[in-house]
Amino acid sequence: MKEEADGGARDVSDSHGSAVASADAIFHVRGVAKVYSMGETKVHALRGVDLDLYPGEFVVLLGPSGSGKSTLLNILGGLDVPTSGEVLYLDHDLTAAGERELTRYRREHVGFVFQFYNLIPSLTALENTTLVTEIASNPLSAQECLKFVGLEKRLNFFPAQLSGGEQQRVAIARAVAKRPEVLLCDEPTGALDYPTGRLVLEVLEHVNRELRTITVVITHNVAIAAMADRVIRMSSGSIVDIQRNEKKVAPSEMTW
Repeated sequence: MKEEADGGARDVSDSHGSAVASADAIFHVRGVAKVYSMGETKVHALRGVDLDLYPGEFVVLLGPSGSGKSTLLNILGGLDVPTSGEVLYLDHDLTAAGERELTRYRREHVGFVFQFYNLIPSLTALENTTLVTEIASNPLSAQECLKFVGLEKRLNFFPAQLSGGEQQRVAIARAVAKRPEVLLCDEPTGALDYPTGRLVLEVLEHVNRELRTITVVITHNVAIAAMADRVIRMSSGSIVDIQRNEKKVAPSEMTW
């Protein structure tokens, strides 16, 4: 454990033994629980989750279905609110925010990538990406974002004319076009074969490295954990383990 007496960043050990500089964290999650009511049944999706996330981090969330991964991701993205606990993003208290504040938070700070691409079929790749730039305060160029993900020759193609991997890359371009500080990805390779999934992971790694976007990826694929700065394992609504990779593996070197 290392501390600096001058009030700067200090390294501490979290409850799972990871050395982290808590003063530098962008997200602070403390004691977060989420309970859903299904008739008379209470479903505990999250149970007392504590977590910090840091600038430029690439984090992989692992765990079986029902472990709370998607619920945590939705709370980080302002799509849902916890039943109890605290979620702070910089100076934004997401647990106290109303719907209007959460909408603004999502619009200005967060990009989402899902397993299914959610592209508008009647719009081209460029038009799908441009939609986001029209509501963002400081967007990137839609054309440059598509070039960034290797689709500069597919600008005027409709989703039906693109492969699954190309559609997912359009979805990533759309997510980053608003210049988000946070990129949240829920099973982004789940519907893709191995070569295509690896290509999509290369794009996500490129976005994380070049734009310094906090990137959180949910996956069932344990092999993907090798490309992360930290790997967070969840079970039954709780974080059960956090590991830091001393050496990250490039997506091009991974097999599964």
